Amino acid sequence: MEKSKKITDQTRRKFIKQVAIGGGLTIALGNLSFTFISDEKNPLLKKKVIICDFSICAGCKTCEISCSAYNFKNLAGKQTFGLVNPKHTNIKVHQFNPALDIPATCAGCPDTPCVNACPITINQETGEKALYVKEGTMAIAVHEDKCIGCGLCAKACETERVGVIRRNKETGKPEGLCTYCDGDPSCVKNCPYGALSYVTVDTEYEFFGKSPEEIAKILTERFYGV
Repeated sequence: MEKSKKITDQTRRKFIKQVAIGGGLTIALGNLSFTFISDEKNPLLKKKVIICDFSICAGCKTCEISCSAYNFKNLAGKQTFGLVNPKHTNIKVHQFNPALDIPATCAGCPDTPCVNACPITINQETGEKALYVKEGTMAIAVHEDKCIGCGLCAKACETERVGVIRRNKETGKPEGLCTYCDGDPSCVKNCPYGALSYVTVDTEYEFFGKSPEEIAKILTERFYGV
């Protein structure tokens, strides 16, 4: 039974990754659905992001551990296998009662409210503020030397979107910005239940840009009828 379930999950993930983008194709997975997009005008609209099938997430927090280990390899100037400390994770599992586990990470908002909130003047040569969209993965990143630690990006994320950006207690600079592990997310690869996927989705996706609390409310009604 377990072997059969594992094969099914692997097949599901492989299908998600390989399916062609376009034509408004809608895929249903467990208790969620999303639509692949075909808009060529805004490159941010074709950005790949991490999504979760909440119907099979077990809240094991393996994603937190693998994220921390991948993104914190260089410690005190030394290359390591990675710091296994959920404190440093860019994906965080929020747990609710009745039993609901909601992994939250950057939604990849095409309108980038966090970047817009950054008060630093745009660099005329690079076109970037302290917070910017990184080439390639199009992840939201920060120029540490330009950031003044004002926290406006974290406030914008909290009030307008998911609320994943947090301020470092000492510097005030943003943390929790998903790097997508350079295009091969460690959390997705290591999820033992295949609940996470790295795909391009439309902003019409049901849970796009919603906070863990908003998602929990929807799923509580759906799963428990209350």
